Amino acid sequence: MGKATLVIMAAGIGSRFGGGIKQLETVGPGGEIIMDYSIHDAIEAGFDKVVFVIRKDLDADFKRIIGRRIEKIVNVEYAYQELDDIPEKFLDKAKERKKPWGTGQAILCCKGLIKEPFLVINADDYYGKEAYQKAYEYLVNKPENNGYTACMIGFILKNTLSDNGGVTRGICKVDDKHMLTEIVETHNIVKTGDGAAVKNEKGELTAVDLESAVSMNMWGLSPEFIGILENGFEEFLDGLDAENPTGEYLLPTIIGELLEEGRMQVEVLQSHDKWFGVTYKEDKKDVVQEIQKLIAEGVYADRLL
Repeated sequence: MGKATLVIMAAGIGSRFGGGIKQLETVGPGGEIIMDYSIHDAIEAGFDKVVFVIRKDLDADFKRIIGRRIEKIVNVEYAYQELDDIPEKFLDKAKERKKPWGTGQAILCCKGLIKEPFLVINADDYYGKEAYQKAYEYLVNKPENNGYTACMIGFILKNTLSDNGGVTRGICKVDDKHMLTEIVETHNIVKTGDGAAVKNEKGELTAVDLESAVSMNMWGLSPEFIGILENGFEEFLDGLDAENPTGEYLLPTIIGELLEEGRMQVEVLQSHDKWFGVTYKEDKKDVVQEIQKLIAEGVYADRLL
């Protein structure tokens, strides 16, 4: 079995643990949170290391609540995403900001920790077993490691919608060889009586194909990609101005631009599992029900912990 690392982006967790921190909401009968199921599925697929991307002010609490428990079952490392973790010449651009620089910076923080192919996920998303199995197979058998070849786990739009409101999804255009050609960030996709639609500010609906492939921020990358991110981050910071101080360095945007320039190749591996997460407070009840359903189907044991 080849080596592969799971990178969990968790720096968005609030500064105080407790009510309202969606990544730490209990969803399983044994007190499991969504991350427990993600890590369980990744290890089962073959991943042998987990890197948590967190903030330094969360370090002690995060290790107490999650980290030390996970350290007992897999090799764990920590990367720290901070607002001021940028080249010194750009520090004045951090003065007006309240939060770090986005998912691109989150992965850049893992520099030096990752020597093997890796899979990136969000801390508060449930992706399903098929996604980890396909990603692991791709990563350990990947012929090239130049940073410019990658995979994206594509989900089917109908398997990612919320009953409780509109969602933003990266709708993907994929060619007949399963290669990604474009990601279109699409806001406020809602369920309708006969499918799904984009709802604009006037309440007008434009139908969207329920079978569309969508990105849920699950990317399989080479360690060399971190060098590409590093170069691009300086360009991003240089381009920020007073009119756009809150701009974010985001993985889908970075990869989309590299695709457009013809510099990157991304294979789309489609998962048929249902994705779910806590986008709205009301989603928690739905996530608990989905986990119960998976336990009843024998996908998970009653207790993971």
